[in-house]
Amino acid sequence: MSRRDEIKLSPGEQRELLEQERIVVVSSFGPRGWPHSMPLWYVVRDGAIWIYTYAKSQKTRNLERDPRATLLLETGHAYFELRGMEIEAEAEIHRDLDDVYEVARELTLRYGDGAEIGADAAEALRAQARKRVAIRFVAKRVATWDHRKLGGAY
Repeated sequence: MSRRDEIKLSPGEQRELLEQERIVVVSSFGPRGWPHSMPLWYVVRDGAIWIYTYAKSQKTRNLERDPRATLLLETGHAYFELRGMEIEAEAEIHRDLDDVYEVARELTLRYGDGAEIGADAAEALRAQARKRVAIRFVAKRVATWDHRKLGGAY
């Protein structure tokens, strides 16, 4: 077995990492062809990463022009602690108000205090959703690593 194979995350470990981490860095192609990388909050729905952003944001415009994106999640400080995933994906931009609202609601629950959303907050989210989009990233290739599996041998 190769060293590369030794440090791969299993499907269960990938799910755990997605559930534990709070920020994904999404890189798209900017208008001049350079990478445009942004850290974002996300939710996982049916195994796919979803974000919520302004419809007129640079990342949305980039993904409208070219749906290819690379997503990065990583944790750890020292080399022997590093664990992460790089996902090559195609973006699907969702503009339906109900879809956008639902992703906003899930993000609010995930990153908020865990309390259910009241009627006033729900109405505020629905109003915000009119200017936003939900973006689903469909994974095409995934690379993973967990340097903790090296047991201190580098």
